[in-house]
Amino acid sequence: MSWPGFLSFDLLRGLHIIAVIAWMAGMMYLPRLYAYHTETAPPGSEFDAHFLVWERKLLKIIINPSMSLAWVLGTGLILWHVYAAREGWSFLAQPWMLVKLAAVLFLSGWHGFLAGSYRKFTAGQRPRSAKFWRATNELPFLAAVVAVLAVTLQFWAR
Repeated sequence: MSWPGFLSFDLLRGLHIIAVIAWMAGMMYLPRLYAYHTETAPPGSEFDAHFLVWERKLLKIIINPSMSLAWVLGTGLILWHVYAAREGWSFLAQPWMLVKLAAVLFLSGWHGFLAGSYRKFTAGQRPRSAKFWRATNELPFLAAVVAVLAVTLQFWAR
């Protein structure tokens, strides 16, 4: 597959990494906001309204667009085609790629869980304890570490 010069593999990969960094940063910060929201802002209070604005903006301005960009650039739509043109489509069956895909699916599911939790906050519910949110806010980072190491080390590559 031929690409215009400005759409080099390295440029696309760099943009993908930047999108993933923004996605992970947002998904690590949102549970922390949820913990503070749960502890300090009773439903219907003025502070509750402030938290809802902050959480909505984080989801709509940072997390959702960066996830979409990460998916478009990386998983399947652009980088897969460039990589397949260079290496062939068999890379999709490599153990390192399967591990990366598992991490991406986990991150996408966690993203959905966080968005669903926001909807519960807007309904005045407190879906989980502050302790839960603090205990889980590092999960995206751990999944990202697994995904990055899978790709950079390409372990068990044939």
